[in-house]
Amino acid sequence: MPYKNPEDTKKYHQEYSAKWHRENPEKRKISRWKCLGIKLREGEDWDSIYLYYITCENCELCNVKLTDEKKITPTRRCLDHDHSTGFIRNVLCNGCNKRIDLKRDETGKFI
Repeated sequence: MPYKNPEDTKKYHQEYSAKWHRENPEKRKISRWKCLGIKLREGEDWDSIYLYYITCENCELCNVKLTDEKKITPTRRCLDHDHSTGFIRNVLCNGCNKRIDLKRDETGKFI
């Protein structure tokens, strides 16, 4: 919507963006994954990956109950992926996801 005052235009776009983010959490999350370089294998689709991600209740490594908090906590849900290929591996808690990253050397291999 065109406004004569640039501040009104800015405010309108901020409000519209905030509303879109609230109403479309799945599209926002999928868009974020794509920006991070996460790729799908043949036969996978973003909607089924999102559904699996959101319905996974426990970390696939340590079995802790996953949370959906906005702030980063050890139990926050993460979609783990291989940084070299971009392919998804697991749904993990943030704690396990960080530990996996720390166990890699500079080439990306586990140590």
